[in-house]
Amino acid sequence: MFGRLMPREGRFFDHFNDHAALVLEGAKELDMVLADLGNREAHAQNVSAIEKKADKITHDTIQLLHQTFVTPLDREDIHKLISNMDDILDLMEDVSECVVLYDVTEIPDAARKLSEIGVACAEKVKLAVGMLSNLDNSQAILKVCGEIDTLESEADRVLRSAMSKLFRDEPDTRQLIKLKAVYELLESITDRAEDTANVIEGIVLENA
Repeated sequence: MFGRLMPREGRFFDHFNDHAALVLEGAKELDMVLADLGNREAHAQNVSAIEKKADKITHDTIQLLHQTFVTPLDREDIHKLISNMDDILDLMEDVSECVVLYDVTEIPDAARKLSEIGVACAEKVKLAVGMLSNLDNSQAILKVCGEIDTLESEADRVLRSAMSKLFRDEPDTRQLIKLKAVYELLESITDRAEDTANVIEGIVLENA
């Protein structure tokens, strides 16, 4: 019986890696929403398609969790990890939809910077998740998680500066409302990446 369960265990890490790859793909596509406003609707549709693929992986992971007697990690940790990664992509979809629905026609440098930080966070999440199946990599994983924390702190600083400038210099109330929403959603992506890093750190410290 134990032998039959072992192959299933590895599937959790496959799901994690597939999902993390989509997080990075979504981050890059969201960056294109902001960089290529003339084609923002097409890029936003791509973000939504990526998010739906990730939803399927999340569903499959939860289903596998219910079907597996012996799991490679704590059940709650598995659920939190896949759910937090899914939250990242949900927020990416929210940003892309916001840009389209609010008809944002100009993207300030601060928004582009937040998007770039989001891409960097996604790269780090993918890297950390990819090492999770072998906890001999514990120190390397913790280092990457620390780098995600640093990126989130940088995003906080960019957001504070951007909001200060926005309320000080933007005379158009509608534009202010639009950009405030975009800024806050972009920064929230880095918050969810940090949450994911915290889950990974917990897994490493509990199991290494």
